[in-house]
Amino acid sequence: MEKIICALWKAEGEARDDFSARLLADLPAKLTAAGARHIRLNIEDQVSDAGAALRQSRGESQHHATLQFWVPTAYAPLRAEVDAALHAACDHWAAWLVVESTIIPNTDHPPILGQRTAGWAQLAFLTLPAGMAHEDWRRIWQNDHTKVAIETQANFEYVQNLILRPLTDNAPPYVAIVEECFPESALTDPFVFFDAVGNKAKFDTNLGEMMESCGRFITPGTIDVIPTSQYNF
Repeated sequence: MEKIICALWKAEGEARDDFSARLLADLPAKLTAAGARHIRLNIEDQVSDAGAALRQSRGESQHHATLQFWVPTAYAPLRAEVDAALHAACDHWAAWLVVESTIIPNTDHPPILGQRTAGWAQLAFLTLPAGMAHEDWRRIWQNDHTKVAIETQANFEYVQNLILRPLTDNAPPYVAIVEECFPESALTDPFVFFDAVGNKAKFDTNLGEMMESCGRFITPGTIDVIPTSQYNF
């Protein structure tokens, strides 16, 4: 089995919430019929809107939904039905083949199929800093930063997706896609986000360690970070 992550863009005239509702209602069943499994949709809604201050952008038009699923093979001729479902569901889309590493499985709020997962999900789309070798970047991110991300945040799910290669010519130049789930209050309360409610000293320490670690493998202004709501099918 291989895992694919897709970015989906709505048509210009379609309201975001209508687009999200249509995806949730129709796309999972069509993808299942096409052979996809373990489908996850990350959409933006009124809940995730509260975290607008957490958004980061590379400057290009950000996509409006993120799709994750597994297929027997990502070989293009054998995923034609999957691609057809995606073409019908959105204005345009991009896709990557990834290797998933589940650092923190969601055991606190196990997903219920077809329902919104508790809390919210932060999706971070990482790029390779200029002048850094890919293996050096990967080592810092996965070997060094992972421990920091676990210890300084209130994340109850943490999944790293290392991109093997793009599957579409229009795919933005990401090298990894990260998903972390947090309590809903972390959308607006940084003390919750950094697992330091009522403790200013711990907050300062956790924030400082996170920023220092991120600075080793992320160039400011070159990544996309999007607050979302997670649905599993």
